[in-house]
Parts: sequence; C-alpha cells; structure tokens
Amino acid sequence: MNLTEKSVENVEYMIEQIKEKLRVLNFGAIKPSHFDEEMYEELKDIYELVMKKNTFSPNEMQAIVEELGSLRKV
Repeated sequence: MNLTEKSVENVEYMIEQIKEKLRVLNFGAIKPSHFDEEMYEELKDIYELVMKKNTFSPNEMQAIVEELGSLRKV
C-alpha cells in the first residue's frame, strides 16, 4: 500500500488498521467516511504512531481516539 498518495482508499485503509491495532470495541464510532483527504497528513501521522507501538496504555488510547475525533469531518 502506497500511503504517500492522498486518496479515499488510503484513508479507509489507515482507519481500519488503526481500529484493528487499538482493538476499538465500538467500530461504528470510527468510520472511514468520517474523514476526508483534507486531514490526510495528520491521519497518516497517527497511523504511523499506532503502527510503531505494540501496546497502548488506556491514556494513550484515549488520546489517540480524541485526536481522531478532532480530525472528523463536520
């Protein structure tokens, strides 16, 4: 997957990977359709951070979810 290109497919891929890695229980709360390409770089930064780590503290998970929430479309 080439994540250097901004695309809807890449946004969907990154969101799904983040959800899987964080084991998000409420999958409906985070949907790829909630994000657009305008926030691509910020989303990619979060994706890269999440993919680097093996475990997350509850505080880290909360911070990541809050950051994703701030990137959602209005």
